[in-house]
Amino acid sequence: MITTVLTDIEGTTSSLSFVRDVLFPYAELHLPKFVQAHSEDAEVQAQLEATREMIGQPDLPQNEVVQVLLDWIAEDKKATPLKALQGLIWEAGYKEEAYKAHMYPDAVTNLQKWHASGKKLYVYSSGSIKAQQLFFGHTEYGDLTDLFSGYFDTTTGHKQEKRSYRKIADSIGESPSHILFLSDVVEELDAAQNSGMKTYCLNRDARRMSSYPHPQIRGFDEVKVD
Repeated sequence: MITTVLTDIEGTTSSLSFVRDVLFPYAELHLPKFVQAHSEDAEVQAQLEATREMIGQPDLPQNEVVQVLLDWIAEDKKATPLKALQGLIWEAGYKEEAYKAHMYPDAVTNLQKWHASGKKLYVYSSGSIKAQQLFFGHTEYGDLTDLFSGYFDTTTGHKQEKRSYRKIADSIGESPSHILFLSDVVEELDAAQNSGMKTYCLNRDARRMSSYPHPQIRGFDEVKVD
């Protein structure tokens, strides 16, 4: 029996284009000025130091650290300090109503239905927890954060590693066999399945793959949680 649903965001609850064509370019455009304007903030300084540690250059000047971060954006690198800074920048954008987070209607309807029926809902994304909360707090359908019992990001572990999903199951106190993971990324689904979780592959463009180890669905309406 499924008691818990763990969901990815990009390509699952929401379009790939919103993150890639709206959020990423916004962060890239505003990152240099944001870091300069908030260079004395403890949270910003902590992420700059974490970036220096990751590249093994503790004395790298701030402007060069910013360039490293911009390079990481171009590479779509899943680096925790970058994700944290992006979250801070996106927060400013949401507050200024520069954009609202895209959600698929079927995702909203079913997440609300599952929550009402007593299912526990969690998010696991490569974006920071702060960015996830901002995303679901500023959607085209309003604030959806009350639907979720918790959020997980790369501080838990890489999304393509089995142990990350085991850690999530331990954290929420549920057997992996009672957790359903939703994603559009094969390697993530493989890792979740290997941890003992149930899986569905969101394949919204309807290009079905034969001999595939995960049930393929076009949207949340096809998910069976009972």
